[in-house]
Amino acid sequence: MTLADHAVPAPRPVRRADAERNRAAIIKAAGEVFAECGGGVDVREIARRSGVGMGTLYRHFPAKDELLATVLGQQFDAWLTDAHQRAMATEDPWQALAGFFEQLLTTQAGNRAVVESYAATGGPSESCVQRCYSCIDELRTRCVDAGVLRPGVTTDDLFLLSGALSQAVLTTAESNPGQWRRLLRISLDGLSSRNTEPLPERDADA
Repeated sequence: MTLADHAVPAPRPVRRADAERNRAAIIKAAGEVFAECGGGVDVREIARRSGVGMGTLYRHFPAKDELLATVLGQQFDAWLTDAHQRAMATEDPWQALAGFFEQLLTTQAGNRAVVESYAATGGPSESCVQRCYSCIDELRTRCVDAGVLRPGVTTDDLFLLSGALSQAVLTTAESNPGQWRRLLRISLDGLSSRNTEPLPERDADA
């Protein structure tokens, strides 16, 4: 008997290639379905589009919230990475800030689940919220240094404005899908340094 006869079999991969393909198919289909229908969609539609059975779907994602969080996290991370790169590549600070808002809302106008999560919590996850906040803070600082932002505007103001405009995208998606562009233009005009009237103080008790 040789040593080979006593060799311990190599451990099987944690997830077989077909299981990986199924998981990828589920995430891809879920991204499409959530974008079209929002987070309240029936998971049976996701299973149908991905070409897997319900049992397979539940083995990978026992709860729909888990699947939704995975999909939104990936989508938001990809969008934010691209948005930040574009903003930093834009030399004009004001155009960088305006472009960031434009890209944010354009993306959300085509993805119902993302705008639902952003309007509710500021992003799909706490890490996404923090990354988005940091990006907005960086853009605000550039605008302040260039003297193009209205005095007194804070990063909190801009972050909350992004959430309010996201909600506008959601509420007007069916009745007037282009309304958010008007609201964005009005908002940007109000943020311009041309407006020097002092802003109201924030409520200290809020």
